[in-house]
Amino acid sequence: MTYHEEWQKRTDENADANTREAFIKHYYAEEQEAYDRILSAFPEKLSGTAKELMDRLGFTDPVVFAGFVDGINPSLATGVDLETLDDASQVAFDIDYESLFWNMHEAKADWLYDLESWDGVLTEERRDDIVKRYRVSKMAVSSKVGRNDPCPCGSGRKYKVCCGRS
Repeated sequence: MTYHEEWQKRTDENADANTREAFIKHYYAEEQEAYDRILSAFPEKLSGTAKELMDRLGFTDPVVFAGFVDGINPSLATGVDLETLDDASQVAFDIDYESLFWNMHEAKADWLYDLESWDGVLTEERRDDIVKRYRVSKMAVSSKVGRNDPCPCGSGRKYKVCCGRS
């Protein structure tokens, strides 16, 4: 079984709830430490074998590392093939940091996007801009014409007295 398959098995909704919860809690702690190390090393590009990166980022379990790679993959210039990931796999973390910050908000991972080590990567203004764009992208937008809005037919009259009559 590959590391990624084991990751999926351990995080499966049908797994024992207590075991799953303990594993996820362990994952979050190692994930936070790894991101702090990555952000603190900015602008250094991290690459090497999976085993070397696991050791460098503080992972104690290769399955947890596979979950981490699964999470960071959308923010990488070139993704990592999770199905073949093993200790000897060559891995390069060429991270798009703005995308990473956005994806952390998408995951609602405040323990990650609130890390102080972001200060050395993206300015506070840039992070605020990304957060603003993220929030705007999640706002509900209605295309429904209100009864007192101008009629979309272009007549210049209110919708309720033009095309909105039943």
